[in-house]
Amino acid sequence: QVQLVESGGGLVQAGGSLRLSCAASGRSFSSSGMGWFRQAPEKEREFVAAIGWSGGGTSYADSVKGRFTISRDDAKNTVYLQMNSLKPEDTAVYYCAAASFYHLASLLSLSQRYDYWGQGTQVTVSS
Repeated sequence: QVQLVESGGGLVQAGGSLRLSCAASGRSFSSSGMGWFRQAPEKEREFVAAIGWSGGGTSYADSVKGRFTISRDDAKNTVYLQMNSLKPEDTAVYYCAAASFYHLASLLSLSQRYDYWGQGTQVTVSS
């Protein structure tokens, strides 16, 4: 059974940092694009960051550029999201997802391109 399990969320003060992890199991995702999305209360789920494979690069939402960094460790079947300079508006449930048919990060901002999703991890940034 394929699973994506996020961890690393929590409560942090504005200006602080968190590192989210997404551990995949059930199959290798080394040939899948991986992404992070978030959903704040009463808002739609939105794209945060994505990483391709085999030179597929990375992409970021404008709201997190320069503050967040996505990376992957295929040996561990894990993708990470390093979040620095956190703001209260970053408060949301963060989801990781895998896209089996896309290797370019530039194509991974659309949620419908992902076929596996994790359950999410809460990130709360206090002011």
